[in-house]
Amino acid sequence: MTLDTLPLAIILPACFVGGVGLGYAYFLALRETARLIVAQGHPLIGLALTLGRLSLLCAGFYVAVLAGGAALLAALAGVLCAKVILLRAAP
Repeated sequence: MTLDTLPLAIILPACFVGGVGLGYAYFLALRETARLIVAQGHPLIGLALTLGRLSLLCAGFYVAVLAGGAALLAALAGVLCAKVILLRAAP
């Protein structure tokens, strides 16, 4: 059984929730990277955070692509919702 054979009623909510999780991790890592840059922290940690967050996001979107275009859009909507949530909660 592949991802594209599952019913959309299961795939879309799962991709949306997965996108929220991906977005939350991505934007928290982005916030930490910005904090490191401002505080003149170790550049290798910032580089590792950047590569890690981009790799995680690409891998998550790749899994969503395997489930179809609608699943990719649901995952993107989840990432954008996580962005809005984190921006409203920012100090």
